[in-house]
Amino acid sequence: MAYHADASGLEDREILTWERFGSASRELSQAVVDSGFEPQIVIAVARGGLTLAGAMTYALGVKLSDAINVEFYTDVNETLADPVLLAPMLDTESVAGQRILVVDDVADSGRTLGLVLKLLRGFGAEVRSAVLYSKPRSVVAPDFAWKGTDRWIVFPWSAEAPVKKGQ
Repeated sequence: MAYHADASGLEDREILTWERFGSASRELSQAVVDSGFEPQIVIAVARGGLTLAGAMTYALGVKLSDAINVEFYTDVNETLADPVLLAPMLDTESVAGQRILVVDDVADSGRTLGLVLKLLRGFGAEVRSAVLYSKPRSVVAPDFAWKGTDRWIVFPWSAEAPVKKGQ
């Protein structure tokens, strides 16, 4: 099972708690509303963006949501050579011409976010992006970011190993 490996050995890390996540998701949603952008669909970049996208759909009052599966990180500070789209694939025909908010946990290198934005814009969608964290080295500047950091981030949903039978 894939998960973010134990980052307790890293001294320089940003730790997001569930409580701070609640505030962060509301603040990020408020920034979207204040900008005047009114998404019709929220699309999560799975898996990291799933929890945030769910929270933002409620905060924004958007009922339509979906996810696009992309694999890039394989361990702490380890990635594949390039981000890869995974099945099941997003129903791209239904997004044509729509206003879409793409949501992910972090724009680290920005390559995953860049891939998703290019794909959706290629189908004629008006697309904006929102992330909890944006890193200075990202090749894509998200439209909305709750916080900037250059540290490794420990998210509450991936801070622990997957549960096992009998634990």
